[in-house]
Amino acid sequence: MSTQREAGRTTHRVLILGAGYAGMAAAVQLAARVRRREDVQVTLVNAQERFTERLRLHMTATGQRVAELSIPELLDGTGAQFVRGWVTAVDADAKIVRIDDDRVLPYDTLVYGLGSAADMAAVPGVEDHAYTLNSAQDAELLAARLAQLGSGTVVVGGSGLTGVESAAEIAERHPELNVVLLGRGEPGAAMNPKAKAYLQAALRRLGVQARSGVEVVKVLPDSVELASGESIAAEVVLWTSGTRVSPLAAAAGLTVDERGRVVTDAALRSVSHPDVYAVGDAAAIRQGYGVMHGTCQGGMPTGVHAAVSIVRTLAGKQPKPFRFGFYHTPVSLGRHDAVVQFTRPDDSPRRVCLTGRLAARYKETVTASPWPTYGRMKKMPASGAFWPHGGRFTREAR
Repeated sequence: MSTQREAGRTTHRVLILGAGYAGMAAAVQLAARVRRREDVQVTLVNAQERFTERLRLHMTATGQRVAELSIPELLDGTGAQFVRGWVTAVDADAKIVRIDDDRVLPYDTLVYGLGSAADMAAVPGVEDHAYTLNSAQDAELLAARLAQLGSGTVVVGGSGLTGVESAAEIAERHPELNVVLLGRGEPGAAMNPKAKAYLQAALRRLGVQARSGVEVVKVLPDSVELASGESIAAEVVLWTSGTRVSPLAAAAGLTVDERGRVVTDAALRSVSHPDVYAVGDAAAIRQGYGVMHGTCQGGMPTGVHAAVSIVRTLAGKQPKPFRFGFYHTPVSLGRHDAVVQFTRPDDSPRRVCLTGRLAARYKETVTASPWPTYGRMKKMPASGAFWPHGGRFTREAR
């Protein structure tokens, strides 16, 4: 385990890339646990000082004001350093990270949490003509464009949860616009029949035209083309179908899966470079039910587990295996309606669900919870180390 010698002592440098839900959890948890240690340096790197509440981007996209949360302010008092900049290269063998092409940060342990973004390369024209919700700035651009339209059609490409929430929010805030939701699958397809029926009825009530079993093959400046040959005129296209991860991990020589996610061992370490932990959407984390999909509910525990594992390793102990079971899928349907599908640990739907205003309050509680959770972890790090482990669903023979 390499270290840096400073003023007659050795300092172990932990570098955390990305301040999303998982990266923030790792930074706050680790900094809180090593606050009194002078031999550990924690540095968090992110492109912006503002924390992106991805769970609220569909609100930002319709012109609603949300809180501006400051990453440096949250880290204040923890001893962690914040570096603003774009990560442009990782050298996993030399243990260095390049920031903005002109700065180099060395590390002894790396936490890779650069997350995912909408896949803009899979369909021609998306990158040139479609809006995305990759950042608050992207959402604000969409909000400005929607505010300019007095009428017309907005096509939302992708019938997953992001697409559903976005279509509902746009239809509620802009009833003068025609909102069309396009996707291969039915909206709410992974829910139980009651929850799915409620979600689809809510979309109809809001005036959203949901079409399933269709595939967008091209996005043009004023329309989208479907695989069937049909063309749908659109003043605005919002793309929410599919995600991609940064190519930096693969370029660094880390072992990645077919989607470019870092393949981890049971403790969330890279299988090719054990001094690198991968968290959140950037990691291919296998559980007994399969590889985890990216969500806030799973991302934050991965960050906390990585931090706890680093502390154990610094103490000469072996890190413990990570286990996580899903427990809910909350979906907003405008500001005063929602559906919450409770799930088994493998994310399959249970019979229980919430709908209506009670579900909306539940969804808002979930959406608002990460930031105060980080605040609590600053004072009581152990408070963040509790989540459903999934029982038999997450056990895997290794």
